[in-house]
Amino acid sequence: MELLPEIENRQSIRKFTNKTVNKEQLKRIVEAGRRAPSAKNRQPWRFVVITDQELKEKIKVAAFNQEYVSEAGAIIAACSTNIDYRMPNGQLSHPIDISFAMAFMMLQAVHEGLGTCVITTFDEQEVKDMLTVPHSMRVILLLLVGHTAETPFPESRKSFERISVFNHW
Repeated sequence: MELLPEIENRQSIRKFTNKTVNKEQLKRIVEAGRRAPSAKNRQPWRFVVITDQELKEKIKVAAFNQEYVSEAGAIIAACSTNIDYRMPNGQLSHPIDISFAMAFMMLQAVHEGLGTCVITTFDEQEVKDMLTVPHSMRVILLLLVGHTAETPFPESRKSFERISVFNHW
């Protein structure tokens, strides 16, 4: 199995068709997130999969009217149950844990032939309220998933030599 093609082909998609995303595909995407690593294996996530168009329209409003939010076949709200845990290095674990899960879900979506876009610009309290997320939890990220209506130009990436060294800075 080679994973690098999925990584190389992943791009942020902001134009989706109106084709429905298959429920089995969505389950496999969430399963990929469930399998992600987390600090002390706490698995501090809960994923709310939104396919209802009316609810997607409301989330679009909470995402400051980014039009493509409601165009995606599904939105996955990645929530954390573990908002106060700090790892021994002093970092809060939930943003890192949720990011791992989100990355795994994005790669599975690419494998499924779907496009994704991570949404970080949204009113968290509004989204929490409309999804009835418990008060003690956070909505960290939203993942748009759908059939792509565009083929964006590949984004340039810094060279390997520019971003990495071995054994010392």
